[in-house]
Amino acid sequence: MSEELTPENPETEETEPVKQRKNGLYPGVSDELAASMKSGWADTELHGLEPIAQAGHTADRRAALSARFPGERLVIPAGRLKTRSNDTEYAFRASTEYAYLTGDQTQDGVLVLEPKDGGHEATVYLLPRSDRENGEFWLDGQGELWVGRRHSLTEAEKLLGIPAKDVRELTAALAEATGPARNVRGHDAGIEAALTDKVTAERDEELRVFLSEARLVKDAFEIAELAKACDITARGFEDVVKVLDKAEATSERYIEGTFFLRARIEGNDIGYGSICAAGPHATTLHWVRNDGAVRSGELLLLDAGVETNDLYTADVTRTLPIDGTFTPLQRKIYDAVYEAQEAGIAAVKPGADFRGFHDAAQRVLTEKLVEWGLLGDLSVDKVLELGLQRRWTLHGTGHMLGMDVHDCAAARTESYVNGTLEPGVCLTVEPGLYFQADDLTVPEEYRGIGVRIEDDILVTEDGNRNLSDKLPRQADEVEAWMARLKG
Repeated sequence: MSEELTPENPETEETEPVKQRKNGLYPGVSDELAASMKSGWADTELHGLEPIAQAGHTADRRAALSARFPGERLVIPAGRLKTRSNDTEYAFRASTEYAYLTGDQTQDGVLVLEPKDGGHEATVYLLPRSDRENGEFWLDGQGELWVGRRHSLTEAEKLLGIPAKDVRELTAALAEATGPARNVRGHDAGIEAALTDKVTAERDEELRVFLSEARLVKDAFEIAELAKACDITARGFEDVVKVLDKAEATSERYIEGTFFLRARIEGNDIGYGSICAAGPHATTLHWVRNDGAVRSGELLLLDAGVETNDLYTADVTRTLPIDGTFTPLQRKIYDAVYEAQEAGIAAVKPGADFRGFHDAAQRVLTEKLVEWGLLGDLSVDKVLELGLQRRWTLHGTGHMLGMDVHDCAAARTESYVNGTLEPGVCLTVEPGLYFQADDLTVPEEYRGIGVRIEDDILVTEDGNRNLSDKLPRQADEVEAWMARLKG
């Protein structure tokens, strides 16, 4: 990785003395080199740009936000780069709220809704093209010659359908502004400092909750993106099955890397850390170390999802026999989870309680645990009353899905888990059974077996649609699918 020089203050328009990076190989910039770098560059402004595909949807979302908070300044930042180590940063991912309202994903961006005429005037504040006059474009670590070209403000306006201004002017303007304001916290410390005397924690939380609940029901663009994410994810699972022999020769990391390749080829990234849990690791719910052995005769629990280029993620789990065939005990446990998932999916429909699919799946799993003699002589109803099945089922049966893998997380309880399903809601249904390797309350042969099956379910007008149904779920179909892929 190369080393850069940085101006003392790259945010000013004027030429500034160059600050030499410690241990850099160049002592400075000569006047002649500085002059050379200012000239001889072609005009690369992009013309004839059309609005992005979701521009109409983001306008509708901003209108709903404006109607909810009349007369107040609303500030929604994208966020800033975060340091990974020393002078290297994590890959940037815009805040969900900002991307949802603008369709933009660039670092340092800020959406401001300014009260006007009973509504709001929206402006997106962005970093403009990096300055060639002061050398920023080649001297600064975030200049174009280091990290790539940014859109000009004019280009951004055309793409996003929102007036665009220079974000470097924003903090001073916000600090001087008067009147009530709300801000989505946790993404931009500079913005928060500028607004410190104009916001309250309570009002800011109301804004965050509103934007979370606004995403409970997906629009047509979002549904198409989630379906796309599931389709790409299915191809990623197929990729994994084809290389299980290589994973056996190496580790779970081969599975992780294989799925990641598909996510980067067809999408933006993975939507969350892939769980590539082989053997007893499948009993650890969020096993993301992915450094264990992959052994024939054991199960692989693969929980992974592709995030699309517009930041909508799938969240799918399949539990696969590594050698392609379930043992009798593995199949018994798998079939129990499949039956529970079927009951859960059937409970997803308009007008149903959100908790209904969870309750339906938990009842089936509890019936199986009682039938297998793991809970003594207690009845199914008593076990559910006491929650004793949770020793082996552990987690809730699903959650909202969208731009975040656990979408709408700030929504009020009465709107989410105590709410009612309606068309456009997208959620996961993911029951599981997990018998820990050190669990002495179950027969030895159960220990170390973990099974989860997860699909992404859209509530429709007349029931539901399984967005991830390109991947088989029933045990016989899973074995046949794996056999075809392995050739």
